[in-house]
Amino acid sequence: MKRSATIAVALGCLVVGSATVWADDGDDHKGSNSCSSLPSQAQLKTALTTAVAAESTGLDLNMWGTIVDRDGIVCAVAFSGVDRGAQWPGSRVISAQKANTANSFSLDSSAGSGLGTPGLALSTANLYSAVQPGGSLFGLQESNPVDTGVAYKGPSKNYGTGNDPMVGQKIGGVNVFGGGLALYDKVGNKRVIVGAVGVSGDTSCADHRIGWRVRNLLGLDHLAGVNGVATAARPDNIIFDIAPNVNGGTGISAGGFGHPHCTAADGDPNTLPAVQP
Repeated sequence: MKRSATIAVALGCLVVGSATVWADDGDDHKGSNSCSSLPSQAQLKTALTTAVAAESTGLDLNMWGTIVDRDGIVCAVAFSGVDRGAQWPGSRVISAQKANTANSFSLDSSAGSGLGTPGLALSTANLYSAVQPGGSLFGLQESNPVDTGVAYKGPSKNYGTGNDPMVGQKIGGVNVFGGGLALYDKVGNKRVIVGAVGVSGDTSCADHRIGWRVRNLLGLDHLAGVNGVATAARPDNIIFDIAPNVNGGTGISAGGFGHPHCTAADGDPNTLPAVQP
């Protein structure tokens, strides 16, 4: 199982901090988009493998991970297992959907620009309750469909490698359970979204926790001062505030942005690393 692997492998390969200039992995997704300034496929794989090994909740499964840039272009796809069949095959596209969603519905901090807006970070975990019937964002999940030509293009042997066919393409898609998080860098006194990461392959609660760890390991969690629906230290963290609905049907989130528990061992969201300044 995944946690029998050595966690220490990865840390020497990851540089934390917004001053990092990420290496380009040689793919053809450079030019008008910003993939060349984001973590490479190798760096994503290292962070994902480390995060999977460190996480103690969920079903103890391997994961897919995807990074998109601010335009929603897929920059890197990776998996944590020994090959592409070692994690749920369907989670490859789900991870890309999650990345696209978090990027699409989060905003920069523009403090110091004259606008004075603190931005808004929404993870995919924050969207679950809001999209249920009667919720404030009902229908959102139907708004930006996946490009199936991109999602299922072959050859399958390249899935999760530096030559994954999704790379360089816009995947689209909206996913409304845990695992997608916007990537924030620091530029002066602004907190700027440079894209997003999505992970999938376990319970959605474990997906959120693993995605959170991946973002932290990549040093792209500069959210201090950015608005969110959770806490100041973790603005886009998963929220477990859904109470049973006495009238039947979906439970009700006290704050409107809650996510259901997945197992009895989901863990305390407040033990995840606090975001960076």
